[in-house]
Amino acid sequence: MKNNQSEMYGIPDIDLYIERSIKTSFTYRTTGGNMIVAGLMSDAQEFIANDCPEAARQTLNIAKAVLFKIMDGQLVGDVAR
Repeated sequence: MKNNQSEMYGIPDIDLYIERSIKTSFTYRTTGGNMIVAGLMSDAQEFIANDCPEAARQTLNIAKAVLFKIMDGQLVGDVAR
């Protein structure tokens, strides 16, 4: 049986994913979390265009989780230039 996070995000632990994947990514380090959210939304659009609604829903949930962490000050939205 899948846990709630697996159902929502398609991954077992969203916080671990953000720490190990997003925070260490080149995109996050050079542009910030806002670009991560934009990229995830683009991915969701592709899933919708290719008739994969469950993957689109999960990707949008990941984007929302990242956005909420930006709003809470746990992630940087924009990297100062």
